[in-house]
Amino acid sequence: MKRDLFIHLGAIALLFLLEILGIFSDYHQGNFARILVLTVYGIGYNVLFGYTGLLSLGHALFFSAGLYAAGLSIYHLDYNVGQALILAFCFSVLVSLVIGYLALRTVGVSFMIVTLMFSQIAYLCILYFGGITRGDEGIVIQQSSRVFLSLDLSDPTIRYYSALTVFSFCLVFNLWIARSSFGRVLIAIRENSDRALMLGYNVQLYKLLAVIISGTISGIAGASYGILFGYVGASFAAVPYSIFPLLWVLLGGAGTVLGPLIGAIFMFYLIDYASDVTDAYMIIVGIALLLVTLFARRGLLGELRYRFFPWIP
Repeated sequence: MKRDLFIHLGAIALLFLLEILGIFSDYHQGNFARILVLTVYGIGYNVLFGYTGLLSLGHALFFSAGLYAAGLSIYHLDYNVGQALILAFCFSVLVSLVIGYLALRTVGVSFMIVTLMFSQIAYLCILYFGGITRGDEGIVIQQSSRVFLSLDLSDPTIRYYSALTVFSFCLVFNLWIARSSFGRVLIAIRENSDRALMLGYNVQLYKLLAVIISGTISGIAGASYGILFGYVGASFAAVPYSIFPLLWVLLGGAGTVLGPLIGAIFMFYLIDYASDVTDAYMIIVGIALLLVTLFARRGLLGELRYRFFPWIP
């Protein structure tokens, strides 16, 4: 347990030192601030898919729930950042509870389809109520509204440390889940839900709790993204934003704590550098993803755990 904590706190310390020592250029500082927030989204997805074995194709619903709860409350109600974050947290819990209760009436492929349908409903509602949400155009949160405890969150350095703070709390929480009895029950459900039920565990309750935790973390990521980067748009509720966290988790290693971070970094810079080479950059991205899938089927960190370091959580 101490070794696990040391490694993950070391990863947080490394990300802190990269900034404080001035190793990041302005470009990479902005990229990593975005990556850290999106990794929180991946962490939320990993709780549901990596640990519980529930494949969701509609996780953009939870991300956009937090995003719009925070963004609309600031834009229309003049909430400050603290109030907006509290509202986004509560709304994310509520949405996760309702969607989890309804979606968990299904299993397997049906669960995937139902989550996708709920996500599409949310996306269409955002477009339909464009008078409030501004639809595809989206909402720009003014710099004057992005101040928390006298800190200007639009400042690149403060934005990076804010993203790192959110990421750090969620990473440590994910580590706790991975090493707790609750997390072990989730893994047991992932491996064989019938056996877990036979052992006396309330499988449906644990799955519902997993959905709530996953959706809430994803909602926190959405709220953080909107506040730190000052934009709320319908594209974040579309299908691609349900696929992205799945790719990050698969690339990094499903069921590993640091997997979403590794997957998000890999995917972000793969697209970034490939787009500099050619306009058809998705061909390069697709080939790279195919190679990783063929030769590291458990993901980058997952493969290291399987082959060399079985103690990695």
